[in-house]
Amino acid sequence: MEYIVSARKYRPISFDTVVGQAALTTTLKNAVKSGKLAHAYLFCGPRGVGKTTCARIFAKAINCQNPTADGEACNECESCQSFNEQRSLNIFELDAASNNSVEHIKTLMEQTRIPPQLGRYKVFIIDEVHMLSTAAFNAFLKILEEPPAHVIFILATTEKHKILPTILSRCQIYDFERMTVRNTIDHLKSVAEKEGIKYEEEALAVIAEKADGGMRDALSIFDQATSFCQGNITYQKVIEDLNVLDSENYFNIIDLSLQNKVSDIMVLLNSIINKGFDGGLLIQGLAKHVRNVLMAKDPQTLPLLEVSDQQRQRYQEQAKKADTRFLYQALRLMNQCDINYRQSSNKRLLVELTLIEIAQITQPDDSASAGRRPRKLKSLFKQLIQQPQPKTTAPQVAVAKTVVSTPTVSPSPQEEKAPVQKAATPKPSINPNIQNIGFTWNNLGENGPSQKKSNAPSTSAVVENTTQQAFSQEDLMQQWLSMCKRMPQKYSGIATRMMNMTPIIKEMPQVEVTVDNALAKQEMDELKGRIVKTLIDTLHNDRITLSILLSEKTGQQPKVLNRREQFEEMNKKNPAIVILQQELDLELA
Repeated sequence: MEYIVSARKYRPISFDTVVGQAALTTTLKNAVKSGKLAHAYLFCGPRGVGKTTCARIFAKAINCQNPTADGEACNECESCQSFNEQRSLNIFELDAASNNSVEHIKTLMEQTRIPPQLGRYKVFIIDEVHMLSTAAFNAFLKILEEPPAHVIFILATTEKHKILPTILSRCQIYDFERMTVRNTIDHLKSVAEKEGIKYEEEALAVIAEKADGGMRDALSIFDQATSFCQGNITYQKVIEDLNVLDSENYFNIIDLSLQNKVSDIMVLLNSIINKGFDGGLLIQGLAKHVRNVLMAKDPQTLPLLEVSDQQRQRYQEQAKKADTRFLYQALRLMNQCDINYRQSSNKRLLVELTLIEIAQITQPDDSASAGRRPRKLKSLFKQLIQQPQPKTTAPQVAVAKTVVSTPTVSPSPQEEKAPVQKAATPKPSINPNIQNIGFTWNNLGENGPSQKKSNAPSTSAVVENTTQQAFSQEDLMQQWLSMCKRMPQKYSGIATRMMNMTPIIKEMPQVEVTVDNALAKQEMDELKGRIVKTLIDTLHNDRITLSILLSEKTGQQPKVLNRREQFEEMNKKNPAIVILQQELDLELA
């Protein structure tokens, strides 16, 4: 017996057997029942969703001599028999991809003049109609506008936007929908049961997702999987045959990320890449997985998951463990990675960094771990700077209570017994700028970084400062320039002006700065609070004040001299220049 592929063997022969297009088939059946038929129809939609199939069923129902009460063809009359045996003279199919010239359209127009020999209508099905040339469209336009009463055109296309608007305005347009995963799985189940093939629903779900909304593609993949699995379609065999990344990897990556296990994720990523999977496809698949987990958190969005029932349950279980904020940030990181992936010269490193950042979303801010942001260095260097220094006679005013405990340095018994003393301490020998690692202009709000809440563990440093530390003119200038460099882009203009200013210590800790014009003074007055806060945090003196003065311009502005006037001024200062001009016969340019 000759083998027929499933896409042809199980092609629908009636409106009721069409999958996933209930609204369209109902409309077409009602048109057949009422006899209210248009002279031109346009079926458009993605590939493999039933456009040509519905056109054939509709053409057969139109010419059926005894249609059923539901508008279906009877399949018993002479017209239906001739159509089923592919010998009907009333139904013509034309492939516009290979018959797209004006001559082909003229031949078609000649055929429309001949009335049908059997039945009421001559039906012309033109597939891939968007392939017609512009001249062919224009030739087709007249017959489409005023066709004979016995002619009906059914046009089918996957690219509706390529058809001329004058053609669209003369057709009834039917937009076919993509097949849902659920409809595809149900249809594949029925085909498998008719063929006597064993299956796992998860395996059919993989086939449905791979088909991407096309039933013909799903049946073709189903035949391929059947040949590979030898009549028993299992999940593992299907992903092996189709080279699809197992969804179990996505579940594992998210579980490991919630546990901050970066090393395990790197090992898993290495095994995935060694199997031949691209890092970009992994990020895209993981983003889709996280999106599904996010949809599974709310019962209202749960129906948006186009997966099998077993997979839907797994998504719900993981959604209970994953925080919504974690899912949002993970999606944003993966979206950024997907944007930069094509331009990246080291694609694997980009994927690894993205997964590391995802794994650290839920990590406590002050926990020591690889790959943390530079802000982690702030607390580390703060501990180093605030170590007790030898007593000197330098005049310093500082009061600090510091309790420092680190996991790597153990105090001696004498140090443990020594009480914490409130005493004057000298200025640290380390440059004060090192303590500001991790500060940004945007961090400096009303409270500032010194009052920011921390979820750090008990082993981190706990510092309480009421600082009145002295600073030099050099320290002030250094921190002033550093602050200007850290200012956001929107303040670039005033930041450039401030870098040319020289703040002066009038009387410790009062700072004074002079500006050139009123506009610069107005801009600095608006930022004065944030500037003072920055100086307090960087110079460790909470009594700093800032005075912004406008410079007083004395005298008139110097006159701008032209070249002749400049030459005359030079002659007054040095008469030898005139002699040089005469000897060399020079002229002023």
